Amino acid sequence: MNSYSQIANAGVIPAVPAEVAGTKRTHIRYVIIGLLFLVGSINYADRAIFSIAGPKMMDSLGLNMTHLGYLMSTFGWAYVLGQLPGGWLLDRFGYKRVYIGSFCLWSFCTLLIGMAGFLESIATPSIFMLVFLLSLCESPSFPANARIVSAWFPNKERGTAAAIFTSAQYFALVLFLPIMSWISQNVGWQAVYWFMGALGVALALVVPFVLHSPRKHPKISPAELELITSGGAIDESGVRESKQGLPMWPCLKQLLTNRLVLGIMLGQFFVNVLIWFFTTWFPIYLAQARHLPLVKVGFLATVPAISGFLGGIIGGVLSDYLVRKQCSLSVARKTPIVIGMLLAMTILGCIFVDSTAGVVAFLSLAFFGKGVGAQGWAVVTDAAPREIVGLCGSLCNIAGNMAGIVTPIVIGYIVATTGSFDGALVFVALAALGAIFSFVFLAGKIERVQLKLFK
Repeated sequence: MNSYSQIANAGVIPAVPAEVAGTKRTHIRYVIIGLLFLVGSINYADRAIFSIAGPKMMDSLGLNMTHLGYLMSTFGWAYVLGQLPGGWLLDRFGYKRVYIGSFCLWSFCTLLIGMAGFLESIATPSIFMLVFLLSLCESPSFPANARIVSAWFPNKERGTAAAIFTSAQYFALVLFLPIMSWISQNVGWQAVYWFMGALGVALALVVPFVLHSPRKHPKISPAELELITSGGAIDESGVRESKQGLPMWPCLKQLLTNRLVLGIMLGQFFVNVLIWFFTTWFPIYLAQARHLPLVKVGFLATVPAISGFLGGIIGGVLSDYLVRKQCSLSVARKTPIVIGMLLAMTILGCIFVDSTAGVVAFLSLAFFGKGVGAQGWAVVTDAAPREIVGLCGSLCNIAGNMAGIVTPIVIGYIVATTGSFDGALVFVALAALGAIFSFVFLAGKIERVQLKLFK
């Protein structure tokens, strides 16, 4: 076997000959991460529609807080169920086709939810069904992001790249919450779904012209390709060709008995408790517990969201800085997690202040910390076996998005039972503490997991 075959079978993009190393370097990978950021922003905005349209949906459809919690959790159930099939599709057919198909379908489902609001007696079950389908279609999106970042970015840039696509959740709140609030207040909650669905379909038509693997991108320079390969990026085509007929269940067994993978899974669950509070109940908390008008909620919510966005970028840059300073991956990834989750626990301060400014200040600090500590997807890209990055990412996403099932229901019951959001804030703070335990103590050393099937 020649050296090219050995490298390809290892799942690494073939190195570019030295004589082309001086070629002017392009920066196509920045365009790719920008695309992931935009798609991720729409992804999270679609999830957050409930938090804005929820009060008017409750009035229109005759729902109470508990009903709304179950409706929000429907997304989580379907998202979890779609993870393993979505991960298998990514590894089997490549990220481009699966990513584009997923984006088109979930945007179309978003449009239909707005239409379902006019179905009168069957409106509520129709919305439940469409939310379920929307979530199934979204399920490959973040494992695909991990796969794409693994293919396009070397180790020293991967933390920042993962932080960028993860921070899309905050940008979604900053950009879309005020817009969705205005539309819901002045046009109607159905129009919010029409707007977001149409925006998603329009962007989905652009994606095929931008998204390619590094080796197949028509505009990448040999110099940039060499930079990517020197950092150990994973070749999409090389890995896929080396594992035709790969059995899924034996691979899952190895992943589920690996300490590092289990630590990542539990850590992602706790981090996602924070995410789901901020993208579902957080605006409702401002509106009902703090008695703020809906339009004002949309604008005030952007302050913590901007803080979360900045925290996410800072956390990724800090992690990559530590890598460049020759720190181990364990130190580089876990340090921002510990700092960020400790800051996220300051959300408890909201219990002890009465002023709106004080609440926004504590929420902003907590949101900033959550952003700094959101290194879970960087850890996934560092640890996932080269042959099954999609499947491993989906497995970790299953665990993470179990929080999408648990959090809306738990908070809904806490608020319905106690008549206060204080218990919900304690629940969120304890989740931040759980994330520290999982990533720091349970996960152990961060390194790429090796599958025994391929030795």
